[in-house]
Amino acid sequence: MGYRITAKEDLSPIDYFVEVEAPHVARAWKPGQFVVFILHERGERVPMSVYKAENGRVGMFIRKLGKTSMQLYYEYKPGDELWSFVGPLGKPIKIKNYGSVAFVSDAVCGQAENYATLKAMREAGNYTISVQTFEDRERVYPEKFLAREVADEYYLTTLDGSVGLKGHYLDVVKELIEKDKVDVIFAGGKLGSLAKLAELTRPYGIPTYATVRQIMVDGTGMCGSCRVLYDSEVKFACRDGPVFDAHKIDWEDAIRRNAERFAEQERLAKERYLEYLRAKGVI
Repeated sequence: MGYRITAKEDLSPIDYFVEVEAPHVARAWKPGQFVVFILHERGERVPMSVYKAENGRVGMFIRKLGKTSMQLYYEYKPGDELWSFVGPLGKPIKIKNYGSVAFVSDAVCGQAENYATLKAMREAGNYTISVQTFEDRERVYPEKFLAREVADEYYLTTLDGSVGLKGHYLDVVKELIEKDKVDVIFAGGKLGSLAKLAELTRPYGIPTYATVRQIMVDGTGMCGSCRVLYDSEVKFACRDGPVFDAHKIDWEDAIRRNAERFAEQERLAKERYLEYLRAKGVI
């Protein structure tokens, strides 16, 4: 049995939203966990953050980055089925009343987690703060997909200042710390930003938890591709995370491994698929 696509919509020129009917996953999923889908019988396993899991359906934000994510965008439509949809995987985060909880994000996976996490934290009685960073006006998501509706305090920033505040979520976090407005921070997105966030909050002792989005092959802890150095021990993002205490991650090692793993194979696969799309007149 396949897993039916129930909705699909552009978020920006590079990101899109997909919703899949998967009742067994939607029932069990909790914030912090992820899913893995396979397009067809010979497809690769693709780990993906979750934006919403309700009414038997799982919604995801996806970037047209590699061959599979582009194939899903160009060749699949609502009503079509995915060959496999597995989850939830990874460990959920602890949902409780921390007081004031912020979630900050600057990339597609983090934007999905921003909404999902703060929704649960707000329901647990927390004061919620969302900071979402985009490159420019063109790449800001439609209002209905932003985390504004689950945040008591919301900040939209763009790097060029074309909409919202000019700057990055790191700039807003500095102000929140100075005003003593945050008790715990969760974050997702670019590894380089997460490393800077960890250094920013460390001197203040503010608990900071980051989604370490390493490259995963199987997503169950067997391949070892997503290993990270955590408090000087080897951990696997798919099995022991993907959310970790940001102050205990060896970010230099995490960034280096993420940049090097399978980069050439991914480039070649993407180039060949783009050639196929051009030959078909799709792009």
